[in-house]
Amino acid sequence: MCGIAGFVSRGTIDPKTVKQMTDVVAHRGPDDQGAWFDAEAGIALGHRRLSILELSPLGHQPMNAMSGRYVLVYNGEIYDHLAIRAELEAAGVAPAWRGHSDTETLLAAIDAWGVRRTLERATGMFSIALWDRRDRTLTLARDRFGEKPLYYGWAGGVFAFASELGAIRALPGFDNPVDRGALSSLLSRTYIPCPQSIYRGIFKLPPGTMMTVTAEAVATPRTEPFEEGANGGVRLERYWSYRAVVREGLANPYASEGEAVEAVEAALAAAVTGQSIADVPVGAFLSGGFDSSAVVALYQAASRGKIRTFSIGFKEVGFDEAVYAREVARHFGTEHHELYVGVADALAVIPKLPAMYGEPFADSSAIPTHLVSAFARQHVTVALSGDGGDELFGGYNRYLYAPRLWRSLAPLPQPLRRLLAGTGAKMPDGMWTTLGSIAARKRRPPFFGAKVRKTLRTAADARGLDDVFASLLDEWHLAQTPVLGIDGRARASVDMDLGNAPDLARMMYADAVSYMPDDILAKVDRASMAVSLETRVPFLDHHVAAAAARVPMDQKIAGGTTKRILRTILYRHAPRAMFERPKAGFAVPVGEWLRGPLRDWAEDLLDPNRMRQDGYLDPFPIQQRWQNHLVGRMENTQALWPVLMFQAWLRQGGALGEGRG
Repeated sequence: MCGIAGFVSRGTIDPKTVKQMTDVVAHRGPDDQGAWFDAEAGIALGHRRLSILELSPLGHQPMNAMSGRYVLVYNGEIYDHLAIRAELEAAGVAPAWRGHSDTETLLAAIDAWGVRRTLERATGMFSIALWDRRDRTLTLARDRFGEKPLYYGWAGGVFAFASELGAIRALPGFDNPVDRGALSSLLSRTYIPCPQSIYRGIFKLPPGTMMTVTAEAVATPRTEPFEEGANGGVRLERYWSYRAVVREGLANPYASEGEAVEAVEAALAAAVTGQSIADVPVGAFLSGGFDSSAVVALYQAASRGKIRTFSIGFKEVGFDEAVYAREVARHFGTEHHELYVGVADALAVIPKLPAMYGEPFADSSAIPTHLVSAFARQHVTVALSGDGGDELFGGYNRYLYAPRLWRSLAPLPQPLRRLLAGTGAKMPDGMWTTLGSIAARKRRPPFFGAKVRKTLRTAADARGLDDVFASLLDEWHLAQTPVLGIDGRARASVDMDLGNAPDLARMMYADAVSYMPDDILAKVDRASMAVSLETRVPFLDHHVAAAAARVPMDQKIAGGTTKRILRTILYRHAPRAMFERPKAGFAVPVGEWLRGPLRDWAEDLLDPNRMRQDGYLDPFPIQQRWQNHLVGRMENTQALWPVLMFQAWLRQGGALGEGRG
């Protein structure tokens, strides 16, 4: 795991510039650093290394191919690089190996097969910058699901790329303004979706794509990201398509549940085994939920000794999952490490978030993710994660809730829906929670009323399941956006394009290509790399994804039970009773903190006069939600936290360019 950065320039190259860029991402690679320049060609490549495989200087980057044609900087891991070496050797096209790094293997494969075939062949997570000295082209590539980040764009008079936005911001003359469209997306989604970034002219390279550019092609700055295809010396192509994988899986489902269970477990076990290989200590995160427990079960089963597992607990009632993780660890016999943290520990992370993520990022579970990463880093350099299971196997409750909601709404005339929405929205959240508890004859959680209110807002104008599903992910759906300079009411949209596929498949696909890479994977990458911890995600091995795509929908969700097939696999290794409890996210009580220890901090950031002076947000609708939240009338944490994260980022100097007012 590493950090990469570089640029293509038509002017003079200052060697100090690329070092300034890589110094910003030193946390991604504290073990080594390097740079390579070709002043005549106008290219500079920089690298910071976290040594995982081949700890000697033979793994140093930037690395030159033995042929002399290519120079590579690369962030990530190629898990099957030894198999690729064997394949190259069998074909008689392997070089005289200098060391044992996957970087050298990657370069040799590119030399022999070309970039596209190598990416199609490799199993791993990566972001790559490859300079072709013969053709004078730069190729950028990102792994299939987007585990590793890669930004590109124009800043300071050059075309730049980097693992994190902060490295591009370090360019002399950087003055890119805030992208107000991206800001609107942030407030709606809690993250900025690909290809947008918070800065105009800087973009995220989509997962599963490679982009090849010439120095001439990038001489003229663009305000829009490159699109797929060839255009003026630039080619953006998709070397892997999750849409194609899902469609193929739906067309060729497993013949029986037994066949599906065997295939998925075999693929996941192989991925866990392959991803546990390193020349440094490896462990695993363990929350006690299905996904992380399945990874730990298969990891321990394949290990000779006790594996190391890590969890954190919170002292607040209702947020402590550590007790479940402890029980799972005891069952599997792991060397378990547990840390309890308090409010002060969590609050201490919040001021670090703007710099940690480079752009405003508002998934509050970044706080516990960073805490458990810092704790694990005291013992290991690599940690396996259970992320990806929800998107591939149907784990989110919204997959149950959205279709039910639309079936209830569809028969009602829209005027009636709007009337009900307008009346119901006036009721306080607490009243809805009380009524829901009475109707269900069980106590509803405090956030139940907020969900009802969002449902009512959705009901007013929903045109189909796609609208309903999108609105569940969007806090400003069908409301006037508070971002100044953006006209009209926000309407959420998601990519659910799978033709006539089942609704469940379409919802899962939408999450896998947006929410997962831009929220979940970004959250884990930045939170862990801030403490130089490499995280690996076995569920996102593309062989596991292909196996998951062939599992029939009723083996993923049936009878109100999510992730049926993963439950079946896990119950082969542990008692069912150990996991029969409601699904819980990796959450912290931010809403309560905003009314308590975080209130003064939030009041300062939401100061209406300061917001008017900044010129990005209309304080009126924000203040309405803030006041309703403070008095407990409405639970507005999900709507307010993105605003607070943007304001905190702004206060730390995030907006360097023009664009205010």
